[in-house]
Amino acid sequence: MGWITKTFRIWTPLLVLITCLIFAGCEGTDSREKVDDTVKELSGQKNIERFDQMKKDIDKIDKQQTDRMKEP
Repeated sequence: MGWITKTFRIWTPLLVLITCLIFAGCEGTDSREKVDDTVKELSGQKNIERFDQMKKDIDKIDKQQTDRMKEP
């Protein structure tokens, strides 16, 4: 009966540690990034981000043109 308590004393912290390492390691993998990109692409979020960036670029160019025209 004593061997059961010794086994649980050893294996329980080890299993918790391994589980934590597995979950912590999954966030930074390349496959995770690919999945995130695919989800963004399918949901349309990437297109919205592109359009927002294009709008910012156009506003920046417009401001530069306005500033150039104001110069004597």
